[in-house]
Parts: sequence; structure tokens; C-alpha cells
Amino acid sequence: MPSREEQIAGGIYGLLVGDALGVPYEFHAPARIPPPEDIDFQPPEGFQRAHDGVPPGTWSDDGAHALCLLDSLLFHGRLDPEDLGRRLVNWLEWGYLAVDGQVFDVGIQTRTALASVHAGTPALMAGPKGERDNGNGSLMRVLPLALWHSGNDAKLASDAMTQSRVTHGHMRSQVCCALYCLWARRILHGARASDAWTDAVETFRNLYPEGFEARTELDTQVLPPGWEEIRGTGTGYVVDCLRSARQCVVEHDTYEQVVKAAVRLGRDTDTTAAVAGGIAGLIHGVNGIPARWRESLRGGELLHPVLQKLLKCAVS
Repeated sequence: MPSREEQIAGGIYGLLVGDALGVPYEFHAPARIPPPEDIDFQPPEGFQRAHDGVPPGTWSDDGAHALCLLDSLLFHGRLDPEDLGRRLVNWLEWGYLAVDGQVFDVGIQTRTALASVHAGTPALMAGPKGERDNGNGSLMRVLPLALWHSGNDAKLASDAMTQSRVTHGHMRSQVCCALYCLWARRILHGARASDAWTDAVETFRNLYPEGFEARTELDTQVLPPGWEEIRGTGTGYVVDCLRSARQCVVEHDTYEQVVKAAVRLGRDTDTTAAVAGGIAGLIHGVNGIPARWRESLRGGELLHPVLQKLLKCAVS
């Protein structure tokens, strides 16, 4: 069992490595993804990589947004949506916490929300709220909240939902963020992945009884009857992303197997692998992530200072 510090570092590295691993395979259908043994930061020869020109081992918007959230939490000692909104605007406009300062792969809903923040809209009103505005852009960044948070489950779930509203305001996106954080917390406390998931779902239902909008979304859209029989498809839909990540985590035994399985779902490969990889990093610890990936991950000058602050905060 990895130590708490190794788990926390594993969660951050797991998210970033999964993101970077998925970048060159994004947009491809599952049938076009190479076999597991050929999946790496550098795709096999002849593969038409996405984001041509982005060096291997580079995290995308997923990793940059997660670090924006983490840096904001550490600076203020609380969730500050306005500060998070400003940091995300700085990422989009100036490359804040993006490797080499280069921004690529910006989601439509995220771009719309950040344009609103830039124009002066309060952060908690910026995220689009329509039924079709349920991309995975707030889920992909939320893991650092669970690693930093010291409040009770109700506060963790509430904060996870609140941070979603900056870019993704629909209740469905908020529910997925809260459930993911409750799942991550239980793994951080030593529960097995499948048991942690079951307990997280039960906790969410206790926090939001029948009649609450969040509970209705959970029971009818996120986890409706028969949801466990639906296989992951790797799309950018927040519900599919969460379920796909869970599938990859519970069906595979190592970090490497988890993130390669996420990539092999195709399409939104970087985000699925980031969301699954964050949980797998918590389970296996930072030393369970292949050294070749940790050492080849670019952007260390951005990552290491904020990770050290998080580790210091977590053990104090």
C-alpha cells in the first residue's frame, strides 16, 4: 500500500501522464487506436497523430486546468470561483500553467464560459447550463480538490459542484464532479476502487435525497437502471467519461493497463485517460506509474513547485 504522500503525488502525476499519453491519439475511432503494446507518448510509426507539432509527453487543457484549480486552492486556502475563473482565462489567453505556454485543444463550452468571465460575468454564472452543455471539461480538472480538501463529504461534494459551474453549469456535470471526488476520497482513505465507488454513490444519495435536482440527475441520467451494462465509448460527454474511467479502473490491475485501456476507447483519449489515470495514480501511488512516463513528462518546472505545496499541505 503506497503512503498517503505517494498516493497524492500519484493522483497528480496519474492525471497528467494520462492526459499526455492520450494527446496524440485524440479524435481517432477505437478501431484506429494501436494495440496496447504500441501505445506510448510517441505513437508508432505511420500513425496519424492528433495535435501534430505538440512534443510527446505534453499535457493538454486537462492538466493545465487541474493545475489552475490546485494553484488557486493552495493560494487562497479555500475554493474561490472568481479566482479560478481568472486563472482559467489567463491559461486561455497567456498559456498560464500550459507546457511551453502553448494552449491547444480548447473545448467549445469552456471557450464560451471563459469569454463570459473575461467580459465580466460572475464566475458562477459563466458556465453554460443547457442540456447539451455537458462536456467533460469540469470533470477533467476536479481531482486536485479531493486531494487538497479537509472538509466533510457534504462540503467536498458542494465544492466539487461549485467549481464545475465556472465552465459547465448544468447539474449533470456538477453531479459527475461530486461523485468523482467522493470516489477519489475513499480510495485515498484505503478503500478498493469498486468498494470506494459503491460507497461514494451511496454517500451522494444520502447527501441529496429524492426530490433534489442533483439526485434526479444521478438516478435518471448519470447512473440510471442498467448503466453498468453500458460499455465505455470514450466520448467527451461527461457521463460517458466518468463511466468509462470507472470501467478502466475496475477492470485492470496496473496504472499502465488502466490508461492504455482508456486510450483504446478512442475519441476523447486525453481526457478519459486523465480522469481514469488520476484514480489509478491514487490506487497504485506515484511509484506505480512507469518511470519512463514520469521522467518524460514535460512541464516539470510548472508541476514540481505546486505539487510540493500540496504535499506539504496534506501532511501538515
